[in-house]
Amino acid sequence: MTAAPPTATRPSTLPAPAKPPHARRRPLRWLPLAPATLLLLLFLGGPIGYCVYIAFTDMQLTGSSSTNFVGFDNFRRAFADDDFRNAVVLTLVFTVVSSIVGQNTLGLALAALMRRASRPVRSITGSIVIAAWVLPEIVAGFLLYIFFHRRGTLNAVLDWLHLPDQNWLFTLPILAVSFANVWRGTAFSMLVYSAALSEIPKEITEAAEMDGASGLRRLWHVTLPMIRRSIGTNLMLNTLQTLSVFGLIWAMTRGGPGNRSQTLPVFMYDQAFLKSLIGYGTAVALLLLLVGALFSVVYLRLMREEV
Repeated sequence: MTAAPPTATRPSTLPAPAKPPHARRRPLRWLPLAPATLLLLLFLGGPIGYCVYIAFTDMQLTGSSSTNFVGFDNFRRAFADDDFRNAVVLTLVFTVVSSIVGQNTLGLALAALMRRASRPVRSITGSIVIAAWVLPEIVAGFLLYIFFHRRGTLNAVLDWLHLPDQNWLFTLPILAVSFANVWRGTAFSMLVYSAALSEIPKEITEAAEMDGASGLRRLWHVTLPMIRRSIGTNLMLNTLQTLSVFGLIWAMTRGGPGNRSQTLPVFMYDQAFLKSLIGYGTAVALLLLLVGALFSVVYLRLMREEV
């Protein structure tokens, strides 16, 4: 008697493994961010996208009612425009003098000196510097206009000292507005560096003093390397803010005399709203945005940790 062959059994279908609880909750984590994301896309991304579109058209405020797509004509016009190239040079001069050199250096010096000063001196100095910072830009512009005017405060002091005076807003307009921006914006750098210097351990500074390092050597070999990231952050924020300064320059010189203090924001305003060339002015604005992006990339690379 032969045994019957074994019957093939159908493999049982195993149930799919259940997802862990955190995997099931992961999509829900983004749900509270959905309204904020939608608002950003609507009120930030939408206008930016529309501005990019306008930069490639010949849109005008007055005159022709039709708007035509012109491609890169506005950008080619900008690079061939002597006034645009002059505005680029003046913007770089204004940014380097007032932000990278002026605000950054003076803010670090004030922060270092205030650490060694007495409490009354720190309070008075901090109040004066911060008061200039909190003033509206247009108010600060009028104050510095009066200071540099032909019959203003600076020339009155020079006359009292029997020194030659001049019309600063006519002879050195870009340096006058650069000084005004330094006066107004140094407080931010001072606050940043005050916070950074307070984080340096006193033991390191005292050890450098015991080794005989002078104040300049301690600054170069100890202080600056330890606050390198704060320096990069401060430079990036100050540079981006300075690139967009408009009200201060407009209140003091309106870009003049001629175009000798016409930075890119003033040039953009002149083309878009005074000459009604919205498309061309928006293209200049995008180029200014590109300049700010290039500065940001440079600063971010400088702040990168060394491998």
